Amino acid sequence: MSHKRMPKRKAAIAAGGVAALGAAAILLPQANASQDGASDEAAAPRTLKAADASDLASQLAGLLGDAFAGSYYDADNQQLVVNVVPGDNNNVIVQAKKAGAKVREVDNSLAELDAGAKTLKAKATIPGTSWAVDPRTNKILVTADSTVTGDKWDQLESTVESLGSGMATIKKSQGTFKTFLSGGDAIFAGGARCSAGFNVTAGDGSPAFLTAGHCGVAAAQWSDSQGGAPVATVDAETATFPGTGDFALVKYDDPATQAPSEVNLGNQTVAISQAAEATVGLQVFRMGSTTGLSDGQVLGLNATVNYPEGTVTGLIQTNVCAEPGDSGGSLFTQDGLAIGLTSGGSGDCTVGGETFFQPVTTALEATGATLGAGGAAGDGGAGQDAGAGDEAGAGQDAGAGQDAGAGQDAGAGQDAGAGQEAGAGDDAGAGEDAGLGEEVDMGEQAGRRSH
Repeated sequence: MSHKRMPKRKAAIAAGGVAALGAAAILLPQANASQDGASDEAAAPRTLKAADASDLASQLAGLLGDAFAGSYYDADNQQLVVNVVPGDNNNVIVQAKKAGAKVREVDNSLAELDAGAKTLKAKATIPGTSWAVDPRTNKILVTADSTVTGDKWDQLESTVESLGSGMATIKKSQGTFKTFLSGGDAIFAGGARCSAGFNVTAGDGSPAFLTAGHCGVAAAQWSDSQGGAPVATVDAETATFPGTGDFALVKYDDPATQAPSEVNLGNQTVAISQAAEATVGLQVFRMGSTTGLSDGQVLGLNATVNYPEGTVTGLIQTNVCAEPGDSGGSLFTQDGLAIGLTSGGSGDCTVGGETFFQPVTTALEATGATLGAGGAAGDGGAGQDAGAGDEAGAGQDAGAGQDAGAGQDAGAGQDAGAGQEAGAGDDAGAGEDAGLGEEVDMGEQAGRRSH
């Protein structure tokens, strides 16, 4: 949660945009494809930014119809790869190539993959499992955590085998799937701790922020410091978990709260320009109050995750690490696109693992909120105590235990979390090891925690 008392170091990068993150930034350059329409060049794959590739993928999905079998972003070559199922009408391949995509013929159609996912839901909804379509392999990627053993493993394996050869693969995870309730800026409710995701404007014009739904159902009011007075209240009608998502809208109690559209990295901020759909292969960054800044890639879309508390659908699967307290934290691109909210996963930022995110676009649509600054008309300023102050955040020793979850007894213990004086500044949270300093490139620092 950002607020009126914005330090000069934050204001500088907010004004300067992503350029202040360093010349050696590792995310994608501007698209530089030729647009001259020459017939020999029209069929060549275009060089695209990730956001442009996502837009093109959406357009081609509608254009190609049943022949479209998914797509992914080739970050190394900066190209969109589109899967097509070959048929009698070869024109669909020509159309995709003319649009600038690299076309690849595959065996499994989206309808077949969707049918496989429905079979998994009907026969293998086992806590500790997940599945998502991987367009790079043209298969369903099924993941089982360390709790899936014995009869449960046999049930999962036999279900996958029943789908037929070439339809799905199973991956074993060393950790256990759990929500990361314990974690941007830290927010607290009693013994529970989560992270604020993105500031938004609610449908009624009031300032608010998005966070994980399992945080929203765990407590109604949230503070910006452990043991502090509440500063925001969950819109109970929007809190979704488990079910068709993991998101909640939390409204600031002070209607004059300033809620800038940015991600707080500790000693810098990244301005958020808009929400965008994830694309498989997209490089993304995650910010959370426990582990700070981490990066990785999107591995799958429309993922189904079977948490101990219940099944959640429609998530983004990544290899970005996270830990308890990071729940609700922001997933974004370095050029300022809001992608997701941290839901849960397995592992930690030492050994790695899978992490799942709620798409921001879906959360915005469901809650009726929009990205952007909220606040009263006129100066839209915040009261001095609105939002997450400099003193709120994750201290060096803060964090929830490994078993924190979204149940009634979940969350950090009474003594877990950041102390009232622990900051998200130079020495805490996204500090020396997890965040980025004034002169340090974002990609380099996040890479210390990627896996």
